[in-house]
Amino acid sequence: MATLNDYLLVSGLLFAIGLAGVVLRRNIIIVFMCLELMLSAANLTLVAFSRFNTTANGLPDYNGQMLVFFVITVAAAEVAVGLAIIVALYRARQTIHTDELTSLKG
Repeated sequence: MATLNDYLLVSGLLFAIGLAGVVLRRNIIIVFMCLELMLSAANLTLVAFSRFNTTANGLPDYNGQMLVFFVITVAAAEVAVGLAIIVALYRARQTIHTDELTSLKG
């Protein structure tokens, strides 16, 4: 059976991969996907802590899992708005590379 440390290790690795992608990559879509990977790592951490934290009667504490639903909802809204911004940037500038986007003026 997997322990809390196993879940936290996987979550930390996912978060580190996402952070490396945000810092190192220049394609805005890849950066956006790495941000979503970081959110997924945070969700995994919340679910792991919720699973291994028991209440007084021995049942798991579901507060962390409820918070995951809100994070997923916010992430879905972020995807919709973020992709709309990426499409608008591409139509205005004909590029999706972050090093070529130097100002917000159209």
